[in-house]
Parts: sequence; structure tokens; C-alpha cells
Amino acid sequence: MTIDEFVKSFAGEFDETPAELFNPQTEYKTLDEWNSLTALSIISMVDEELGKTITGADLRSHKTIQDLFNYISAL
Repeated sequence: MTIDEFVKSFAGEFDETPAELFNPQTEYKTLDEWNSLTALSIISMVDEELGKTITGADLRSHKTIQDLFNYISAL
């Protein structure tokens, strides 16, 4: 999966935030819609689409979508 595909999948987990607000440098925890349910959706998406397991702590320890993608890619 490329970073662009990851950003698209990441954005797809948000119901109300416009997709055009998402890019590799988006600080996802600053989005109004970010909450524990969204975090669980991201964890599930990573598991289903990438076959990798991440935790809430992993989400909290990264700032941008690119940071998270780099971490997941290294797993």
C-alpha cells in the first residue's frame, strides 16, 4: 500500500470530515471528529487492509498520517 492509498483509507474512516482535509502531513488527533471510536476504526482498518496490528498507544505516539504509515510499514 502506498502513502496515498493509506491516506485515502484513513480518510474513509471519518464520516463527517471532508476527504480533501487529509494528506500525509495531517495531524489526525487535531481533527474535530477524532475520538476513541475513530481510533478503533483506524486500528481495524490497518488490521483488515494491511494485516498488521497496532494499538491505541501506537496511535497516540504518532503525530501525522505519514508518521503512522512509516511506523506501520516498518512492522
